[in-house]
Amino acid sequence: MPKNGQKNKRRDPIPEEFSSIEEAAEFWETHSLADYEDLTEEVDAEISLVRNHFRVDRELAHRISQIARRRGISSETLVNLWLQEKAT
Repeated sequence: MPKNGQKNKRRDPIPEEFSSIEEAAEFWETHSLADYEDLTEEVDAEISLVRNHFRVDRELAHRISQIARRRGISSETLVNLWLQEKAT
């Protein structure tokens, strides 16, 4: 029997590569990592981030949080995706 007692469930294949962060985000917004747990492996990774703080209107921050929650991602991830779209 498959891992976690799951029955054979059809799932979309994970693309070999995503052409952009937006494409990866779109895939994972519509798929659950839990369905692909048997394909995961631990890796060592270094991520370089720069923290900047920007003031955002309280109402706008609330709307961003609501949208992010509906998409199942953090507000920070959503804002970064939007900024990346606008900055390219």
